[in-house]
Amino acid sequence: MFSDGMAPLAERMRPRSLEEIAGQDHLLGPGKALAESVRAGKPHSMILWGAPGTGKTTLARLVADRAEAVFLTLSAVTSGVKEIRAAMERAVAERQAGRRTILFVDEVHRFNKAQQDAFLPYVEDGTVVFIGATTENPSFELNKALLSRARVYVLRPLDDAALRRLLERALTDAERGLGERRLTLDDDALDLLLRAADGDARRGLTALEIAADLADDVDDAGGARITVAAVTEAVAGGVRRFDKGGEEFYDQISALHKSLRGSDPDAALYWLARMLDGGCDPLYVGRRMIRMASEDVGNADPRSLQLALAAVDAYERLGSPEGELALAHAAVYLASVPKSDAVYRAFGQAMHDVKRYGSLPVPMHLRNAPTGLMKELGYGKGYRHAHNEPEGYAAGVDYLPDELTGTRYYEPTDRGLEQRIRERFQRLRGGDSSRGNPNRQEGGV
Repeated sequence: MFSDGMAPLAERMRPRSLEEIAGQDHLLGPGKALAESVRAGKPHSMILWGAPGTGKTTLARLVADRAEAVFLTLSAVTSGVKEIRAAMERAVAERQAGRRTILFVDEVHRFNKAQQDAFLPYVEDGTVVFIGATTENPSFELNKALLSRARVYVLRPLDDAALRRLLERALTDAERGLGERRLTLDDDALDLLLRAADGDARRGLTALEIAADLADDVDDAGGARITVAAVTEAVAGGVRRFDKGGEEFYDQISALHKSLRGSDPDAALYWLARMLDGGCDPLYVGRRMIRMASEDVGNADPRSLQLALAAVDAYERLGSPEGELALAHAAVYLASVPKSDAVYRAFGQAMHDVKRYGSLPVPMHLRNAPTGLMKELGYGKGYRHAHNEPEGYAAGVDYLPDELTGTRYYEPTDRGLEQRIRERFQRLRGGDSSRGNPNRQEGGV
């Protein structure tokens, strides 16, 4: 690693000890198992899972330094079978020479399962201590065999206090940081940097370095002041953390769904804004809200499905940013109306019975009888036309196969329109017991 001053500020300020790593006290604080093993120079295989800029690579390097081990690195983005084989051959040679090897694999989730398997024998026999870094959920992306041989540590995004210490250290460190330039940072400018960094140390330091080049001179001795205007220019175009298709993506859509289900329009608007701000396809969010309208609102307010469909149609017509207001309109409506998952549950139970019972025959009285032969065989015999019955309801008639007689899938709630549906069913079904269907056999499930 070069130290000639040409490296970016984020690289120059890379921590040189565990104490300099910011924001990971839950792993590296006093008495923590990881910290103690690193300080003792007794490394073990591990998976470092965290967002960009949380210190995964730095921690891996410090583990190797404290263990006085050979540090080999692979990037799953640029490495293939050839590079993996070469690294393993090097590790074997180092072991034969009496030296320990730590193999650091960046973006390990990008290796396929076969490539991950290639490391297992060397991890198993101790030829390498394996350290993988990933921004994705290891339980989804990594082999179970590899996970069973490595401990997973979750690195957290840096909070404002940790980022503040990091940026202030960069401003005052004359050896590696910007200390020789005698820079001052306005409080408002610091707050803006913290928001723009969004928990990412690398992003924060990069923005600080750019803003420093835009600082206003304040005296003849070379001092300069970093203003809000300088930081605004430095962070222009930045977005919050969001991985289209990764862990962050699914966490946020889950938060939006649960906010709508929980009748919290404020949280629904926040998570919708987060996803749109992060670059999520607005039509994806719209399609999910169409699903939510049926799954979580259902017949408690059937208009919710119409509104969700209309919001997607409006976005397709208007595009961004105008069409995003229609999505917000739908989100607030879905969060505000009564909720029912009765249809969702009823459909799931019906699908379960279809798979359980197979192709049950249609009852004879429900079958169509377009020919004389079919009528002679009893097709349609005894069918009662509901429109000819009081209130349009043929009391006592069963419409399910014999094996499912009496089964109830849909149980309306007492919320919204379903309360009226429930009351109607209770009134109509009250006469079922007094007038049965002579064409049905007794029994059922």
